[in-house]
Amino acid sequence: MRMKRYTVGVDFGTLSARAVLLDVKKGETLASAVMEYPHGVMDRTLPDGTELPPQSALQHPQDYVDALGTVIREVLQKAGISPEEVSGLGIDFTSCTLVALDQNREPLCLDPRFASRPQSYVKLWKHHASQWETEKMTEIAVERGEKWISYCGGKLSPEWAFPKIYETLRRDEEVYRATHCFCEAGEWLTSRLTGEDVHAAAFAGFKFNWTREDGFPSNDYFCAVDPRLDGIIGTKISTNVRSVEQTAGCLTAKGAAMTGLCEGTPVALPMLDAEAAMPALNVTEAERGLLVLGTSGVLLLHDPAVKQIDGICGLVQDGVIPGLCTYEAGQAGFGDCFEWFVRTSVPASYVEAAQKEGKNIHVYLRERAQKLRIGEHGLLALDWFNGNRSVLQDADLTGMILGMHIGTRPEEIYRALIEATAFGMRRILETYRENGIVPRQLGAAGGIANKDDMLMQIYADVLDREICVFDTAQAGALGSAIYAAVAGGLYRSVIEAAKVLSVKPVRTYVPIPAHTKAYDVLYAEYCRLYDYFGRGENPVMKTLRKIAQSGGCE
Repeated sequence: MRMKRYTVGVDFGTLSARAVLLDVKKGETLASAVMEYPHGVMDRTLPDGTELPPQSALQHPQDYVDALGTVIREVLQKAGISPEEVSGLGIDFTSCTLVALDQNREPLCLDPRFASRPQSYVKLWKHHASQWETEKMTEIAVERGEKWISYCGGKLSPEWAFPKIYETLRRDEEVYRATHCFCEAGEWLTSRLTGEDVHAAAFAGFKFNWTREDGFPSNDYFCAVDPRLDGIIGTKISTNVRSVEQTAGCLTAKGAAMTGLCEGTPVALPMLDAEAAMPALNVTEAERGLLVLGTSGVLLLHDPAVKQIDGICGLVQDGVIPGLCTYEAGQAGFGDCFEWFVRTSVPASYVEAAQKEGKNIHVYLRERAQKLRIGEHGLLALDWFNGNRSVLQDADLTGMILGMHIGTRPEEIYRALIEATAFGMRRILETYRENGIVPRQLGAAGGIANKDDMLMQIYADVLDREICVFDTAQAGALGSAIYAAVAGGLYRSVIEAAKVLSVKPVRTYVPIPAHTKAYDVLYAEYCRLYDYFGRGENPVMKTLRKIAQSGGCE
């Protein structure tokens, strides 16, 4: 009988699913696979052509099921490993990615009766159409002095679960009534694999306002928001919250058929994608921080204590690493900002020049931007092209580029956007520092961190600290495979497993003092704009958005 020395981790991102096959004895990744979602992100119409409200970002759950089976079978085939040799499976997901399920725990949008109803579809993390509900729920929580609101920065976000659920109730009560339960996509998929009710502490803490001490917000609070929410906890929201030391169960016959793995294979609790990267990079100790730089940007830190920090996304105890409280804050637009600019604003002459040189347009722009001295472009941007997640927590804020003139070039704008995201991350880091959490080390993961030297040096200069980059483009999937190794009994704890299976840093970016000093000047101006537009002194961004959402003026 062959030794079961392999695990599989699958990372479900915004646009694709990625899997790795890990040899848990050697600590080697033997194979990886990627599958793009056929439906992608639906922000304009549903598959049948039904138009969507502004700020929608929906997905089709069948994409997740198809991708799961495809990438797992592919890594097994590439590595020449049989399903019998796999000792565990783990998955992680972008979050909050909310699924409405019927009484058979099937997504409601798959029911022909609801196929044309937007509220029945999966709401992706960047679905921001629930801003009105977010503001109302925040206002009532503050008025009532709800304790839990202080643990998510004092303000709810449209990226979290309850505003999205309330949006469903307000916009399509029939869909809400037909929903047996709401949960994270990662939890739904794991339940589908194991046949068990799965609600992971990480998802509950970061996206459902749950704390280990007090549980979920009270029923009185929900009734104060809207009497129709009466009884939501325990009915439409599972209270079966499991800490990170627990597992989700084992593959059923149905789960085995979905994945190509063997029935009875242990399955780890699902994890948020950014948090899953932490054990992959051995970020398992207090005061160690991790930057996850992808479609969005996230800054994660561990600390032994539970603290109330303004503007963070949330915290969870024993949800990521046993014995530690993990804090999350971040930016709703990171790679999305650069991709938006390239897609909409780069002239054809640049695209043609990049093609002639055999380069990706991002690489071409970076090479030109890297030649600029700090401040030479005369530009300053606000990185709110997808709203502000931290520390202002306001999805109605919009991006801005100041200082453009008739001679402004694309590479200058591109660099200014990169610098703006670095300034935004510095604002988050300073908020942590003001509350006594100062990371001794910063690591960075994500596709952008691995392929953009210029960006990482700018981040080191702006943040004024060393940043280690790790040699993996699949940190989330690797972290899920590490959690799977614990679920499969190959290691006693995720801390122990991470010491053996995590990847090592390959590059360290050291701040250049002269650059840091120059960026301090620009950062001070960034903060002035940040407060002026972001804290209500000039509400022009919200005014313009309201006009746009109303269809404009005749």
